[in-house]
Amino acid sequence: MQQAALIARLGRAARRRGRPYVLLFKPRVMSLVVFTAAVGLLIAPTRPDLPVALAAIALIAIGAGAAGALNMWWDADIDLLMRRTRNRPVPAGQVSGRMAMALGLIFSLLSVLALGLLTNRLAAGLLAFTIFFYAVIYTMWLKRRTPQNIVIGGAAGALPPVIGWTAATGDVDLSSLSLFLLIFLWTPPHFWALALFTRDDYDRAGVPMLTVTHGRAATRRQILRYAVALSLAAALPVVTGIGGLVYLVVAVPLNLLFLTGAGRIARRDEHDADRDHYKVERALFRLSLWYLFLHFAALVGDAALRASTS
Repeated sequence: MQQAALIARLGRAARRRGRPYVLLFKPRVMSLVVFTAAVGLLIAPTRPDLPVALAAIALIAIGAGAAGALNMWWDADIDLLMRRTRNRPVPAGQVSGRMAMALGLIFSLLSVLALGLLTNRLAAGLLAFTIFFYAVIYTMWLKRRTPQNIVIGGAAGALPPVIGWTAATGDVDLSSLSLFLLIFLWTPPHFWALALFTRDDYDRAGVPMLTVTHGRAATRRQILRYAVALSLAAALPVVTGIGGLVYLVVAVPLNLLFLTGAGRIARRDEHDADRDHYKVERALFRLSLWYLFLHFAALVGDAALRASTS
C-alpha cells in the first residue's frame, strides 16, 4: 500500500511539473491543427498506410506546437499584460524563455526532418514554411506592427490541411487550396469577434489589433465583409469535387447563420454592446469555434460516402 501511494504521489508530481511544458505547445491550437491536417490527409485521393498517416499527423502537430512555443517565448512581455494570456507558462514563470526558445527550435527541426523522411520533401517544406511564417513573419514582425496581423498571419493556421493533403499525394492542387482559403478567410472574423469584447487587453499590451487602431465600428464592418467572402469561399470545396451532399447540408445553413450574426454585429453600436455585455459578439465567436469543425467533418462524411459507393 505504501509503495502504491508513493508511486501515485510521484505520478501526480510529474504531471504537475510536466503540465507547463504541455501548455507551452498550445494544445488547444494544436488540436485544431491535428484535426484539419488529418482531414486534409483523409480526403486526399491517395492515402499512405495507417501508421505513416498517424505519424505524419503527429509530426505536423509537433511542428505546430513548436511554433507555439516560439510564439510564447517572443511574446512573453505582452502576454504578461493581457488577462487572456498572463497565465501562460512563460509569463507565469513556470518555464523560462530560454527553455521555450530551445524546445521550439529543437522540435521545429525534428518535426520537419522527420516528416520529410516519412512522406515527401514538399510536405516537409510546407511545414517548415508554416513554422517560419507563424514564429517570424506573424509573431516577430506583423503582430506588433500592423492591424493586418491577423489577416496575413492567418496563412500559418490555414496551411495544416494543405500539409496533410501533400503528405498523402505529394502535390498541392485546387482542392487543397480550397481548404486553405476556408481557414484563411475564417480567421479574421473569428479573432475580430473576440477582439470586440477583449479590446482592453490589446490596449494594455500595445498590440495594434483592428479594434485598437481603427475602432470597434470599423471592425464590425470588416467582420461582415469577411463573412461574405468566407461564405463564397465555402462553396469552393463543392466546385473542386471534395464537397458533396453532406457538405452542402452542413455548409448552407451554417454560412447563413454566420452571415446573419455578422450582419447583426455590423448594425450594432457600442451602446448596444455595452448594454447586453457583447452578447451578439460572443455568440458569433462561439459559432466560429464550431464553423471549421463542422465544415471539415462534413468533408470527411462525403469522403466516406464516396468510398462506400466505389
